Amino acid sequence: MTTLCAQAQANGPRPTFSDAESYGYQVVQRLHEIGLTEILDGTVYPALSRLEREGRVSARLVASKSGPARKYYQPTSTGYEALAAGTSHWTSLVNIVTRELTRPVPPEPAKGA
Repeated sequence: MTTLCAQAQANGPRPTFSDAESYGYQVVQRLHEIGLTEILDGTVYPALSRLEREGRVSARLVASKSGPARKYYQPTSTGYEALAAGTSHWTSLVNIVTRELTRPVPPEPAKGA
């Protein structure tokens, strides 16, 4: 599961923040809300930084009245292209895995056979 989560983060922005500009903690909260509770803060922030370096998201700092400035992220055109490609790849992978996992389990072979 951890490898799948890492791959999902590597593919680019997902709908967790592609609809609106979001700061890192909001992204983490949305991932947890959709059931990806194994994704920790410590993996999301480096992924967001990498996506920013790659030009897949833009970021801006906004002053906060309740603490340090928040960094808001928004997917770029390149990010949306990566999202479309990643979605297509994941859909294909899900179809392959689903097909294999829904095949009947063969009977256990007789011992010594």
